[in-house]
Amino acid sequence: MRITVEEMGWSVAGRPVVRGVSAEIESGETVGLLGPNGSGKSSLLRCLAGLRVPDTGTIRYDGVPVRHWSARRTARRIAFVAQDSEADSDLRVTDVVDLGRTPFRGRWRGPDPTDRAVVAAALERLGLTSLADRPWRTLSGGERQRTHIARALAQQPYGILLDEPTNHLDVKHQLELMELLSGTEQTVLVSLHDLSLAARYCDRLLLLHHGRLVASGPPAAVLTAERLAGVFEVDAELTTDARGHPQIAYRGPLGAPVAASTSRSTP
Repeated sequence: MRITVEEMGWSVAGRPVVRGVSAEIESGETVGLLGPNGSGKSSLLRCLAGLRVPDTGTIRYDGVPVRHWSARRTARRIAFVAQDSEADSDLRVTDVVDLGRTPFRGRWRGPDPTDRAVVAAALERLGLTSLADRPWRTLSGGERQRTHIARALAQQPYGILLDEPTNHLDVKHQLELMELLSGTEQTVLVSLHDLSLAARYCDRLLLLHHGRLVASGPPAAVLTAERLAGVFEVDAELTTDARGHPQIAYRGPLGAPVAASTSRSTP
C-alpha cells in the first residue's frame, strides 16, 4: 500500500504540532520516522492511522483520500501500534491479539477457525506462543509491546504504523523486531529514537523538526553530522559499515558545560 501525505497540518489548542508535511511512502517500504521529542512524530502517525483528523492537507492510501473513511474501513488497511498501553486488563495475551481480527467480523460473532489460525501465527512470529494464556496485566512492558505488535500482524493490514515500538524491548527483541519489520511485505512507517537501528534497517528516513519535514531520503543522505547537530543538538561522527549503512559515534551533546577540574594545586 502506498501512503501519500500532502501538505498535512495538525494543531492542538491553536498550537501547530505538524506543519505542512508532504511525503510518499511506497508500497512495501520500511520507512523510519525520526526527530527529537516534541517534533510531531506521534501526532503524524495518529493522523495517518485515522485517530486524529488533520486540520489541513490530504492523506491518501493507494491514491484514495481517507478523510471520511470509517474506523472499520481504515482498520482493514492499516494497523497502529502505540508507545504504551494500560496493564490492568483481565484479558489473556491471545485475547488481546485476537482484537486484531475485530474489523473483519460482525459485532456479535466470535473467532472462527481462520481467526484462530491467524492469531496463532502472529503469536508465533513474536515468540509469544508460550505466553498465550497469560493474563495481560501480568506481562512486562516488553511483553505487552510484543503482544500489541502481534495484534497488528493479526489485523493482516496492508500497512503498519508503529510509534517507538522498541522503547520497552531489550536488545535481542529490538533486533528481532526490526528484522521482522524490514522483511515484511507490508508498508511500514516506524518512529524510532535509536538512529543506528533506523540506519541499519530502514529503506528511507523522514526527519521531523518542530513539526516540519526537514529531510527525506536514504539513511546515508539524511543522517549527516550537520543534521545531527542542527536537529538533535549532538556532536557526532559518521562512518559507513561494509553494507553502506551509516554508523554513528556520539562525542557528546552540543553546548554541554565543561566539567570543572577537581584537582588541587600544590601549595
